[in-house]
Amino acid sequence: MQEIERILAHADSTNPQAALSWIASEYPGQCAFSSSLGAEDQVITHMIAAQNLPVRVFTLDTGRLFPETYDLLEVTGKKYHLSIEVFYPKTASVQAMVNAKGINLFYDSKENRIECCHIRKVEPLHRSLRNTKIWITGLRKDQSDTRKQIDFVEYDKQFSIIKVNPIFEWNDQQVFSYLKTHQVPYNPLHDKGYPSIGCQPCTRAVFPGEDSRSGRWWWEQDAHRECGLHQH
Repeated sequence: MQEIERILAHADSTNPQAALSWIASEYPGQCAFSSSLGAEDQVITHMIAAQNLPVRVFTLDTGRLFPETYDLLEVTGKKYHLSIEVFYPKTASVQAMVNAKGINLFYDSKENRIECCHIRKVEPLHRSLRNTKIWITGLRKDQSDTRKQIDFVEYDKQFSIIKVNPIFEWNDQQVFSYLKTHQVPYNPLHDKGYPSIGCQPCTRAVFPGEDSRSGRWWWEQDAHRECGLHQH
């Protein structure tokens, strides 16, 4: 794809700050960063704010997040003087699903869980990416086995959009070193064994030796566990 080749030729994949700056200048008003308020996303938020880049920052509120995540959303917006857009699932869809299958339907079957993720995350993401050309994410290769194939720039077929992953090669040490060096606020649950934080009922702390995504939908036996936002 010509656009991807152009980005690869000009944006420095080894320098996330410079890469973000170039992309934002080349696609003004067409870039959006989706933040789940995880550690890596806080790194990118800081990079965007520190350079005052014309990048729209948004998050998805599923309605089932941890209180700590909501607190971090407030703290981050105020610290960086950012208006972080919040997208919600459609009320009618959530209401119909819960009334038909129960408030915690996701524990009953993988099909139910995928339906819940679709209604609370995937559909709102489709809305949030409208009129956007570049989708910036905090995806990293070492987050799980399912994400090892992540590249700096990709074409996302599901959303028909170019996806840029500025810190795709960073490890946990680099992420937390950056957060502490730059005094970036982060979710206190990270210090309590939660490397990956999603909806409260679907996230637990991980055990030593487990990959960082193993605490998500832990009751499922399938090793390939994703919510549907990022398909690899």
